[in-house]
Amino acid sequence: MKKPSGWTESSEMNNNKFVFSPETDFLKPDEIRAVQTRYLRSHLQYCKKYSPFYRKLLRNIPVGHVTPETLKELPFTTKPDISARQDDFIACSWDEIQDVVFSSGTTGEPCRIVYTGSDMERTAFNEQRSLSAAGITKSDRVLLTCTLDRCFIAGMAYFMGLRKIGAAAIRNGLCSIESHVGVIQRLKPTAVIGVASFLRNLGEELQKRGVDNSGVRLLICVGEPLRDETLQLNSIGRQLQERWKGARLVATYASSEIATSFCECPEGCGGHLLADLAYLEVVDEQGNNREPGEVGEIVVTPMRATAMPLIRYRTGDVGFMMTERCACGRYTPRLGPILGRKAQMLKCKGTSIYPQVIFNVLMSIPQVAEYYVVAGGEDLSDTVEVFVAFNTPGGDLRIIEESLQAKCRLNIPVREVPLNEARELVFGINRKPQHFFDRRR
Repeated sequence: MKKPSGWTESSEMNNNKFVFSPETDFLKPDEIRAVQTRYLRSHLQYCKKYSPFYRKLLRNIPVGHVTPETLKELPFTTKPDISARQDDFIACSWDEIQDVVFSSGTTGEPCRIVYTGSDMERTAFNEQRSLSAAGITKSDRVLLTCTLDRCFIAGMAYFMGLRKIGAAAIRNGLCSIESHVGVIQRLKPTAVIGVASFLRNLGEELQKRGVDNSGVRLLICVGEPLRDETLQLNSIGRQLQERWKGARLVATYASSEIATSFCECPEGCGGHLLADLAYLEVVDEQGNNREPGEVGEIVVTPMRATAMPLIRYRTGDVGFMMTERCACGRYTPRLGPILGRKAQMLKCKGTSIYPQVIFNVLMSIPQVAEYYVVAGGEDLSDTVEVFVAFNTPGGDLRIIEESLQAKCRLNIPVREVPLNEARELVFGINRKPQHFFDRRR
C-alpha cells in the first residue's frame, strides 16, 4: 500500500521516539507486559498495512487485539521466506531506505536487509542501551575490531551506540592482529568489541610480545558464546580471562534480521531482552512455545522497525530463555548462550550433536591453536572430521580423539593441518570466523 502524502515514519508510529531512560529497563513484570502489548499491536498493524508479504499472510487474521500470550497463534517467518520474496518484505518506498546490508549467511545464502532512517535511530538506541547495560560509559575508549563495511550492520550498530553514549570509538575494524596490537599500544583502549575467538588470538599475541593490556577493563564478545548451558564460562571464555587479565567478559547476541541485541549485564547470566524493541519466544520442533529453561529454537519479533518489519522470525539458533529476576534487578527475560544452529545439527550413528559441542572440546585443549570441522555424508547418517592446528606442530592427536569420544560418545577422526592454513580457512572471506563446513548432500 502506498503511503499517503505527508507520511513520515514517525507519523505512522508516533511511539517511535528513541530516547534512553535507564528506568525503562527496570520495569516490573506487569509494566513489561503492558509495554509489549502496546508495541506488538502497533507493529502488527503496521506490518499488515504496509508489508506486501504480511498484508497477504494476515488478510483474514485480526491483529488489533493480539497480546503476548496470543502472538503464538500467528504464523512464523523464516529465512527461506525472506530469501524467496525479498521485495515483498519491504514496507516502504526505496527513497525512504538509508542503509542496505546482508545477513551473514552462516547457513545458506545471505539475505538483503534494509533500514530506514528511523530504523537506524532504533539501531543506535538499541546499542546505546545494550552497551550501557554492559558497562560502557562516556569515559571509555572502545576499540572496534569488527568491520563497519562489507554490507555488515553490527560494526555500524556498535559505532552508533557508542556515539549515543558519548564514548570514544576507535574504528580499526576488521584488520590484522598486528594492526590492533599497534592501536592498543598507542591509544590504550579501555574496552574492546569483537568476535570472541579473534580477541582470544589477539590477547595471546599481546602476551607473546609483552604488551600491557591491563588497561582494558571490558571485552564485549560477539558471534560466539562465552558460556555453557549452566552459564559458566566455556573454554573460550576461560582462555579470554587468561589472556586479558582484569577485563570483565560480556557476551551479546543479535542478527541483521532481528535488528535487536540481547546483551549481558555485569552479572553475566544471559542477554537481556529490550522489552520495547522485541518479543522473544523459544519453540520446539513442532513450533510450540517451550517453558523457561527448556531448549529450543529462538524466535524473535523485532518491534518498531519500519523498512523490513518481521513477525515471529525463526532465527535457526538454538538456546533457552530465563524469566526469573536477574541479580542486577531487571525483570526482563534473558536469553541464554547459543547452544548451536538448528540446520547444523549432526546425526552420526544414531547420535544427535551440534558442532558447538565439538568446538567446546577443542577449545578446552591448550595445545590446539585453531580448528575446523567438516561434515559430510548422505541420506540418514552424517560423517564428521576434525582438523586442528597445534601451537607447536606435531601434537598428540590421541588426546583430542579421546576427549571428543568422552564428551560426544563418537569416534571422530582428527587430522593435523598447519596453523596458517587453518586460520586462512577459518578467518577467510567471511565476516565471522567459520569453524564448521557443511558438505552434506
